[in-house]
Amino acid sequence: MPVIDLDTVDDHRLGDYRNLTDVQLRLAREPAEGLYIAESSKVLRRALDAGHTPRSFLLAPKWLPDLEDVLARFPTVPAFVAPESTLEAITGFHLHRGALAAMHRPAPLPLEDVLAGARRVAVIEDMVDHTNLGAVFRSAAALGIDAVLLSPRSADPLYRRAVRVSMGSVFQVPWVRLGSWPADLATVRDAGFTVAALALVPGAVALGTFPGREQERLALLLGTEGDGLSDAALAGADVALTIPMHGGVDSLNVAAAAAVAFWECRYEDAAAAVVDAVV
Repeated sequence: MPVIDLDTVDDHRLGDYRNLTDVQLRLAREPAEGLYIAESSKVLRRALDAGHTPRSFLLAPKWLPDLEDVLARFPTVPAFVAPESTLEAITGFHLHRGALAAMHRPAPLPLEDVLAGARRVAVIEDMVDHTNLGAVFRSAAALGIDAVLLSPRSADPLYRRAVRVSMGSVFQVPWVRLGSWPADLATVRDAGFTVAALALVPGAVALGTFPGREQERLALLLGTEGDGLSDAALAGADVALTIPMHGGVDSLNVAAAAAVAFWECRYEDAAAAVVDAVV
């Protein structure tokens, strides 16, 4: 396997890893160049298990034994090895999660194909915080959401922080970046989904009284941090839902609210399967 010991931070082959802490630069570069960064050996393995392919690896010498089997699977992919101080100078942060890999970004999935086999989907409007988005994906994977649909201005699920917070769930849950918003909500409804918006608006139905588990196909619509859903998105929903609050709290963080809604509106067959598995 091509393990390459680095003796300089200026090696031209390390372009994929430079300035990883510059969010705007990475958001511009990575989709345009067809790559993303997988951080930590666990996340890297989940990316590979999902069928993604590496461009290169970057790690400290102490992590070579842990990733020996991975490197052996890709004998022609370079593995750059350097002391931690050198890695920090290249990436801009202290690498303490094992390793990095520059990965080839998978091809976008067609919306119609993703909706065809789904019963529960999350639709995200303009969620720009990568930590929240990663947390939503992790809850989606854990609580039976079949796909995540993203408005054009939403954050990148394959940005390093979103991947890390999701613990690789962004590789597990199919997702689509919508091309026309909010017009694509009509496509979701035409596919047989009831669109339920999580929003504090007049006439909203308390989540506990909404027959979410009885819906054959349900799309849960979630808005951005702070501003919530736009009027145009709300106009495309069939119903608005709210989570009753106690203690003078008016709302939950969007990722927490998503987890509550995902569980409360889970598809009953999926819930029964979980119970059977536990028993």
